[in-house]
Amino acid sequence: MAVGVTVLGSGSKGNATLIHTENSGVLIDNGFSRKELLKRLADNGISQEVIKAIVITHEHGDHVKGVRVLADHLDIPTYCTTDTLRYLKAKNNIGKKQVLFDPGSSFTIEEFVIEPFSVPHDAVQPVAFVIKTGDIKVGVATDLGQVGKLALQRLYDCDLLCLESNYDIDMLKKADRPISLKRRIMGRHGHLDNADALESLEFLLTAKTKHLIMAHVSSDCNEYELVESLTSQKLAEINRSDINMQVARQHSSLEPIWID
Repeated sequence: MAVGVTVLGSGSKGNATLIHTENSGVLIDNGFSRKELLKRLADNGISQEVIKAIVITHEHGDHVKGVRVLADHLDIPTYCTTDTLRYLKAKNNIGKKQVLFDPGSSFTIEEFVIEPFSVPHDAVQPVAFVIKTGDIKVGVATDLGQVGKLALQRLYDCDLLCLESNYDIDMLKKADRPISLKRRIMGRHGHLDNADALESLEFLLTAKTKHLIMAHVSSDCNEYELVESLTSQKLAEINRSDINMQVARQHSSLEPIWID
């Protein structure tokens, strides 16, 4: 069975990624309005009926601001951790159907096995995901301050890896941002910079890996072209120029990538 990965948008203004077959799928986060999310689905020829559940990485607005409206519109459950649910309930930003999961404990939605794991990020209970069906393995980690031992272990040997490459350190230092915000971003519970993301690829990518998506690129402290150039150089250095590499955008989706 072929599995599609469609990054519907990634960045500080909205994130959503659909892992799907032709008939069913799991949406990781939704930081877009219902109208915008459904438009991006339609642009890729994907019916809204494909989405059977939403799974949440953490409570930040660029990942959840469209969750409640979309979930209730589609009459589907939202899966999240206990602390994330508590936060979203307080903000009235969770749909009527709710399912809890624990970081480190896998669960199943349709034909997908979802394996959440904790990541270091400045949120109440942040996680990243590995999604499996059959022999296919997809890893999605887009908000983490560092790629620690747990992330290296879980994200290793994916068919497709979607990994954060948020900022360029020199651009961030020169940016017109408060020093407190810069320190938060650069901290171990902040975001992943280009250099650290690229360094992790040497370990994470295996012969099984055929697709790589660099995601959550900062709009003012990074550049899509820079991430694409640096990642291409890195892949060449480790003799993996065969990998289909793309950089996720904020204002448009990537075309579905199919794995079989």
